[in-house]
Amino acid sequence: MKVILVSAVALIDVDGRVLLAQRPPGKSMAGLWEFPGGKVEAGETPEAALIRELQEELGIDTWASCLAPLTFASHAYDDFHLLMPLFACRKWNGTPQAREGQTLKWVRANALKDYPMPPADIPLIPILRDWL
Repeated sequence: MKVILVSAVALIDVDGRVLLAQRPPGKSMAGLWEFPGGKVEAGETPEAALIRELQEELGIDTWASCLAPLTFASHAYDDFHLLMPLFACRKWNGTPQAREGQTLKWVRANALKDYPMPPADIPLIPILRDWL
């Protein structure tokens, strides 16, 4: 089974809320909510992938020094295995904007469980909630 490395981030605002993005129509798992991020390309570190993805998807800039490793997901889907480090980030430049048709929402940690998420993301919720 192919292993896919995806890097994700919990962007945390000054009020302690976490940014979620809803997968747009036409993408796999459309309508589900997830932490921003994306695939790690060949020769790229998970941190570099996040910096690139945050610029592309949300129009914000951050730095590797602002990405704190928090936890990871390891989940077998039908046709691939997902390995996803989750970083926490409290510092970035710019205001997150949906650039790829996704819906964005700032959510309190104790309300994350109320948003339908891909199976790989669900085990991350209690870890993030306890950390915040």
